[in-house]
Amino acid sequence: MFEGIIPALVTPFKENFDVDFEGIARNLDYLEKYVDAVVPAGTTGEAATLSHEEHVEVVRYVCDVASVPVIAGAGSNSTREALFLAKEAEKAGATAAMFVTPYYNKPNPEGLFRHYKAISDAISIPVIVYNVPSRTGINTTPETVERLASIERVIGIKEASGNLKQVAEIIKRTPDDFIVLSGDDFMTLPILLIGGKGVISVAANVAPHLMKEMFKAFKEGDIKKAKELHYKLMPLYDILFIDTNPIPVKKALELMGLAAGKPRLPLVELSQEKTEKLKAVLGSLELI
Repeated sequence: MFEGIIPALVTPFKENFDVDFEGIARNLDYLEKYVDAVVPAGTTGEAATLSHEEHVEVVRYVCDVASVPVIAGAGSNSTREALFLAKEAEKAGATAAMFVTPYYNKPNPEGLFRHYKAISDAISIPVIVYNVPSRTGINTTPETVERLASIERVIGIKEASGNLKQVAEIIKRTPDDFIVLSGDDFMTLPILLIGGKGVISVAANVAPHLMKEMFKAFKEGDIKKAKELHYKLMPLYDILFIDTNPIPVKKALELMGLAAGKPRLPLVELSQEKTEKLKAVLGSLELI
């Protein structure tokens, strides 16, 4: 159902830190001719500092204006809250919903299974698991993913462990129609080569055309061209994580004349020193 280049959208803010809905529409205009779906209200969208009302409004707005499928960010470390966001995403018209593994609580594998089972039982749209151990403090193992894949409506995983061996084991253990998406831009091509279907991406906010060109080359069997584009994009992948995501990508969009605004506290704006490094990379890719 989902493959290709899928940007995890930033949530642009106005000067007073209210959500800039017109900015969301402007950014979608830039992206939609290149991307295969979008993810609002995820990590890159600063979901952690959106109120529940704002979270729902952002998802609803993107569902209303986007011309591509919408995978709504709906995760929480509280199953009850995740169920609320899941139901709201479904009501908004999201094509699917994505749920980060519960952070801070550190559930064991049985708790993870029951969390996703409760969500899947409560909605009728597809569910995508999001594994990002660096932020949540837990790793969803291949054994657990194999079990999760047996749940009705759990159709795939955004895998951001950075562990290619683990990703390969997940692909090996799950059915052919289970969708494995890279959650790390730099892992996109390696994961495609071992059976992944695409990427939920930070860099695609900035260079969707180059990422789409890489994916297209891969799909057409032109691995040489895909590899060349992978290495061309590597400096962008690196610079967008020179600081905590989404600090650098918001600055990049601002430099490109797109909608961003400063991140909400406790995140702060990119430093001037790092901004100069970012400018150099964006200039080398003719993005500014």
